[in-house]
Amino acid sequence: MSLLNVGARALLANQVALQTTGHNIANVNTPGYSRQSVVLQTVPGQYTGSGYIGKGVEVATILRNHNELLTRQAAAAQAMSAGDSARAERVSQLQDVFQGGKAGLGAAISDMLNALGDVITAPTDITARTVSLTRMDEMAARMRSSAELLREIDYSVTEQLKTDTLRINQLAVNIAEMNQQISRVMGNGQTPNDLLDRRDQLIRELNQYIQTTQIPASDGTISVFVAGSQALVLGQDAAQLAVAESKEFPGSQRQALYFQRPGAPDVELRDTLLGGGQTAGLLRFANNDLIEGRNLLGRMALAIGAELNYQQSLGLTLDGTRGKPLFSAPAEVVGRTNGAAVGSIDLGDPAKFDATKFAASDYEVVFNANGTDAHIIRLSDNTVKTVAATDLTNPGGVQMDGLTFEFTNSGNPGERVLFQPFAGVADQLQMLIHSPRDLAVASPVNAAMGTQNTGTLQLAGLQADGLRWSAGPPAGIEKAGAINPPPSPVPPATSGGGVTLTFGPNGTFSVAGATSSDVLNLDANPPGPQTPGAPPYEYQYVPGQTIHIDGWAITLQGTPKEGDTVVIGNATDPQYGDQYTRNAGNARAMQALRDVKMFDNASMVDGYAGLMAQVGTRTQSALYAAQMSEAIASDLEANRTAISGTNLDEEAARLIQYQQSYQASAKMLQVAQAIFDNLLQSVGR
Repeated sequence: MSLLNVGARALLANQVALQTTGHNIANVNTPGYSRQSVVLQTVPGQYTGSGYIGKGVEVATILRNHNELLTRQAAAAQAMSAGDSARAERVSQLQDVFQGGKAGLGAAISDMLNALGDVITAPTDITARTVSLTRMDEMAARMRSSAELLREIDYSVTEQLKTDTLRINQLAVNIAEMNQQISRVMGNGQTPNDLLDRRDQLIRELNQYIQTTQIPASDGTISVFVAGSQALVLGQDAAQLAVAESKEFPGSQRQALYFQRPGAPDVELRDTLLGGGQTAGLLRFANNDLIEGRNLLGRMALAIGAELNYQQSLGLTLDGTRGKPLFSAPAEVVGRTNGAAVGSIDLGDPAKFDATKFAASDYEVVFNANGTDAHIIRLSDNTVKTVAATDLTNPGGVQMDGLTFEFTNSGNPGERVLFQPFAGVADQLQMLIHSPRDLAVASPVNAAMGTQNTGTLQLAGLQADGLRWSAGPPAGIEKAGAINPPPSPVPPATSGGGVTLTFGPNGTFSVAGATSSDVLNLDANPPGPQTPGAPPYEYQYVPGQTIHIDGWAITLQGTPKEGDTVVIGNATDPQYGDQYTRNAGNARAMQALRDVKMFDNASMVDGYAGLMAQVGTRTQSALYAAQMSEAIASDLEANRTAISGTNLDEEAARLIQYQQSYQASAKMLQVAQAIFDNLLQSVGR
């Protein structure tokens, strides 16, 4: 009977080994499956006077080949890889929006400014004016088209975020259900290997969407946390996540991930706390990369539109009237907050902004807890300007990066206000002028050389530059406490009126009739020795140097003689007749904007190239990060599968091994049966 028992036990043990090996082979392609091994142990022997006689073998347990540390490391690395890959894919789409070549926005800007050349050559040519307006309209259309592509990317990302949160919530429920099943069967002292594999696989899938941390409990359950401390799964209970607009800045369209638990208020999870995962990568793209792309485009649209609008307002149309705005532009940007603060940025008054200083960024105004100070933060690089809270509510507000922040109601301590000065500008950029006669080509001022001049003095340039100078105010004339000098009038349209430049000896000259003598850019050229008893000549003439007076600028060439004069007057003055119709001074000023340092020290025509470079650099960085994190995740997954994975060659060898053991055990039973039969036959005789 003992031999029969030994054989029976051996047969059963090898049958379990064969079954386990077959289970491994069957699940070789099952995601998350951990290879299982049969652990055999000797049955305690029976004591006799001759010693202990063995009783065979039995199965101690089915071992799950699993390394908890490697599993968690692999899941975390896969989360980072998923987040970086999702962001890299979307940033590549962002780069596709800002394409170069003839179909790009940069070519449209160049074509628009180049078309003004024909207008300068023939100011009265209606065809040239029409072509110029058409090029401006094409530029605006490409701005809107680029903005539309950004909106499509934004919509796609938002929908994907919603889909991802649904999947996260379903996985959380499944993990909670696995916890329940595992806790029920853990009481028998053996581990439910397949259930543990299934739960680990669910956690790995969850980490593809959002990075988690896990804490095991004594009953076999695992609690899953997101954003560091929020319990998405707590034992057998699961919470929910949702994507919606940030409640802190209503109307900002900034996406936020919310943690929802029954009976508790929603908790907004900042994307900086989410770690890895596809959802975190998409949120970073939506709230950083996409915002930068939109701001770069919006800054360009606002700056170009504002500069051309302002220069257009300084010129004269073919009918002799002041130019009306060429492009639509926002009048103001309202700060977004859920608190008591009321603030805005004025973009309708040219005296309150300077497009050459714009930075492509959103801004936050944060009121300190002490209630006396406030910080203006440029979010693109976290540059901070600290001011007194009362300065924001004072007339004139506070200036930063060419923008004026004004508040009619101060914020509560700790309150944050978000400003998006460039969001949506490109979407709304429209041409407002459609008649070629309304293009303000002519300068509002005219100049005439004195009829008694004996020198070689000639007019090289004359244009209105108004209260703002596109390349920055001339040295020494920027007014304290304001972005730009106050406006100065063009000479009145009265016959004989105007400003007279009278030249004295050695190229000195004086100015008569100017209303603001402090706006002359001639401080670097003081006059030479004066002749005793002669009229005071305050300034030294330098050929080719631009002289700024009363909101206009004149450039002269040649050598004047003593007594020579230049008279500058209103172009619509009757004494000049219709000369203004053949004047293209304002068109020259518009075309000169192409060389203005406007976009991070790049000119208007080079600004788009800088935009492409910034987006391209961000794209390359995102792609590199995705490649690196993918390589790390692959290495860690390989380390995990080296322990947990199933090798078909090894399993085939074990299958043969256990098959032979099974056959030998069966043979043992046959031998035991034969011995028993012989014994019965012998006793029966």
